[in-house]
Amino acid sequence: MTEKKKSLLYKLKPLIERWPAITKPEGHVTFRTKIFWTILCLIIYYILTNVMIFGLASGTIDLFEQYRFIMAGASGSIMHLGIGPIVTASIILQLFVGAKIINLDLTKQEDKAIYQGSQKVLVVVMIVVEAIPQIFGYLQPSDGLVGAVGGDWASFVIVAQLIIGAMLVFFMDELISKWGIGSGISLFIAAGVSQAIFTGTFNWLPVHGGIASMSNPPAGVIPGTYYLSSHMSLGDIMGGGYQSIFLGAPRIGYENAIVPLLGTLLIFFIVVYAESSRIELPLTHAKVRGARGRYPIRLIYASNIPVILMSALLANINMFAMLLYRSDLPLLGHQWWMGKYDLAVSTQPIAGGAWYLSSPGGINSWLMPIFAGGYGGHDAWQFALKVVIYLVVLIFGSILFAKFWIETTNMGPADVAKQIQGSGMQIPGFRKDPRVLKKVLERYIPMVTVIGGATVGALAGFADCIGTVGKASGTGVLLTVGIIIRLYEDIAKEQAMEMHPVLRGFFGNE
Repeated sequence: MTEKKKSLLYKLKPLIERWPAITKPEGHVTFRTKIFWTILCLIIYYILTNVMIFGLASGTIDLFEQYRFIMAGASGSIMHLGIGPIVTASIILQLFVGAKIINLDLTKQEDKAIYQGSQKVLVVVMIVVEAIPQIFGYLQPSDGLVGAVGGDWASFVIVAQLIIGAMLVFFMDELISKWGIGSGISLFIAAGVSQAIFTGTFNWLPVHGGIASMSNPPAGVIPGTYYLSSHMSLGDIMGGGYQSIFLGAPRIGYENAIVPLLGTLLIFFIVVYAESSRIELPLTHAKVRGARGRYPIRLIYASNIPVILMSALLANINMFAMLLYRSDLPLLGHQWWMGKYDLAVSTQPIAGGAWYLSSPGGINSWLMPIFAGGYGGHDAWQFALKVVIYLVVLIFGSILFAKFWIETTNMGPADVAKQIQGSGMQIPGFRKDPRVLKKVLERYIPMVTVIGGATVGALAGFADCIGTVGKASGTGVLLTVGIIIRLYEDIAKEQAMEMHPVLRGFFGNE
């Protein structure tokens, strides 16, 4: 590549080389060390989600309420931004590289290093970009803090805490990726969603606190269903009580019903089956006679990362649509067609383009209004159109990000061919040549990537339509199941490499 053809991002090279980062380990990291750092980061994450922002006024608005579990953060805590800035930076660079706006060839080591370094710089930029808007009508400082340090400094204190929390998430993600097992982003998502599902299933405390009653039942599915069914008469059940038991009663805040629980379990089993579906290419060792193996190409080849990126993109669309609706910008401010909001009720859009791109939110939110002929100023056909648009955008977006992801993470045909070649293995009946291996893999990997991306997008959209317990969202449940399965497999792989060091070369860990 000539100097003229190099990307403008190369101008950031001096900054990237001096950018603070977690040191990459030299040589092999033991399994015990990886487990230690992974568990330590998980414990720190849980602690930080319970550290509330100092000086924050009560009654604040959560911009990411609808996508809270996908963002792996806790509302009102210093982890308020969660992984949002990290995945947003990844989305921006992937889109720009994929559209050839940024001239980088990710098959070349030098360009890939610039790409990864630029992404770290962009993460910090996005942390600031997502932190500052929070103080404009959303995360307001308390009167006590304003009286102590002044209005401007009080806002600075809030923003500084948001930036510190997001930076801690960023460094913990990098620490896990280099010294731990799996991905920090995935681990934090699974931690938050698992907690929500557990409490949504077994929480015996009433929805609104105090003493349990018919209008204030236990919040968990199991205790709530038992309480409602045991306190309802036959007339109450036939008069609409069955809907509260099976579908939930949003008007009283009881949403962890039987159907969302069944939807959560259904997604769990479908994802487990999909994760186990794969194409296995036979391999033999070129020098060791009788040494055979198989290279698995999973149905969900790009893992759950495409859905994370797509959900983060939708979350950012919702955030900026809300900011624009409340702004006084000419042509863009207070435009209902971009997204209309009633923040006194919720941060979810109630009309406009953002409404069509928002999650269906369970059967009660779209199917029942269709049967009723409309609701909240929307006709039945608009609810049906919303579901169709949401599913189409989620599926095609997941396919797009899946294709980008494998090209940036050494999962493309060329990179996999080099890994197989470097391990001394080859496909029986073909010459021992990376170019030949690449052509064979090109028959499977691109096609499986598209199918896998469409599969995870469809599963996430289906779960969002059915509803889930704990308001974890269908995407959150899908991600958590896939993350836990991958984490289990990563742990098994690390243990295998610990016992058989020769496998490290094949997995690229040497």
